[in-house]
Amino acid sequence: MAKESMKARQRKREKLVARYAEKRSKLKAEGRYDELQKLPRNASPVRLRNRCSITGRPRGYMRDFGLSRNQFRKLASEGKIPGVTKSSW
Repeated sequence: MAKESMKARQRKREKLVARYAEKRSKLKAEGRYDELQKLPRNASPVRLRNRCSITGRPRGYMRDFGLSRNQFRKLASEGKIPGVTKSSW
């Protein structure tokens, strides 16, 4: 499980990216890169990290479900993810 400070930092970055998204795209389209440099660093979407929505784990992230592999396996075994079944052959 990730530290609460890491999860909080990630949420703060997500808010900043959302706030500056329109302004960033407008400045990029106009080619005004000097003004783009003056925006906060964390306003760049590149600085976001995919994290598990339950535990905050950054590694082993499954984009389709928004979960880490550990949580995905646990929830799939419990039958809490619709349409996912354990495969056997």
